[in-house]
Amino acid sequence: MAAEGLPVQLACRLLSVAESGYYEWRSRPPSQRAIRHAWLNDQILAVHTASRGTYGARRVHAELTLALGLAVGHGQVEMLMARAAIKGLPGTRRPRPRHETPTAVDLVERMFTREAPNRLWVTDITEHRTYEGKVYCAVVLDTFSRRVIGWSIDSSQTAALVTNALGMAIANRDPQPGVIVHSDHGV
Repeated sequence: MAAEGLPVQLACRLLSVAESGYYEWRSRPPSQRAIRHAWLNDQILAVHTASRGTYGARRVHAELTLALGLAVGHGQVEMLMARAAIKGLPGTRRPRPRHETPTAVDLVERMFTREAPNRLWVTDITEHRTYEGKVYCAVVLDTFSRRVIGWSIDSSQTAALVTNALGMAIANRDPQPGVIVHSDHGV
């Protein structure tokens, strides 16, 4: 406020600050934090300039910690970059690759009801997050009874996950000749 031309006495009265405190603050040397922030700003600007202005806070932080060996937190880099109005370029969106795996013919034609057991089995894999990591569960359902007839759980999504579930279904039921096992496109 005083820098904008407002008298110091009036500004101190509005902010409930003693004038002596203001003058002491103004003549005080910069703190260790202010000195480190000024030095880090120079380092951040150097990394950002070396990247031709493309690096954002994540990459600048990685360069500072991994390449230069500086002990600096990610939040501090974000804060200093925001204060200095240093921004990286937004990431490029890459198109997701299309699966070129041939799709099997839909033998059930989206009709999932059957009049007898063990004629149509449907299967799917679900992913579940746990404290120890991801767990995948493959399930086989009989569409007639709508019951789970086979299942398998594993920490990786492999062919063994599905074959174990189908093996359990075959062991639990006596499939009719020509039983159809239907799955979604992703499996």
